[in-house]
Amino acid sequence: MDNDVSAGSTTTVIGRLALGVTLLAFGLGYTDLIDGVTAADAVSLAHYVGGVALFVAGLLALRDRDTANGTAFTGIGALWFTWAVSAGGPVSDNAAGLFLLLFALVVLSLALAGGDTLGQGAHGLFFVSLLLLAVGRFADSDGLGKAGGWFAVAAGAVAWYAATAALAHWPTTLPRRAAGRGVTATG
Repeated sequence: MDNDVSAGSTTTVIGRLALGVTLLAFGLGYTDLIDGVTAADAVSLAHYVGGVALFVAGLLALRDRDTANGTAFTGIGALWFTWAVSAGGPVSDNAAGLFLLLFALVVLSLALAGGDTLGQGAHGLFFVSLLLLAVGRFADSDGLGKAGGWFAVAAGAVAWYAATAALAHWPTTLPRRAAGRGVTATG
């Protein structure tokens, strides 16, 4: 198999699909791109797909000794589940901002932990999304919330691509040129 194409484990593919779909629905709710669709509309999806399915995928990854994806999927799954079951409840903007900020710190740890480029990219974009959403809640800024939504959409697209690339055997890295190749000296 080509080094540029990752087959990925079944658990990783399922986890990334669950994360991607949840992030896309959550992010699109904040962007106001689709009339009448809000982040609250993503609660059921976040509860079952982002929460339960992602958590189970994480447990299966841990069983397979895949600690990086197991940690990521169980941690993010637990956080999605918590967000979903508490959505719509009476909570202050500062409390919601604090939850999003703590959620962002977990995702930042995952982005910095290493792993493959697409996984780090998805976690990095998700971190920026959560940070913008948290600051937006603290500052009562719909504009920051909308920007955070777009970063969540981008993170979801990267996670979805990573899963689809593994299934379809698409490239997951950019080809690199050898040093000095493709450059000619003029003189």
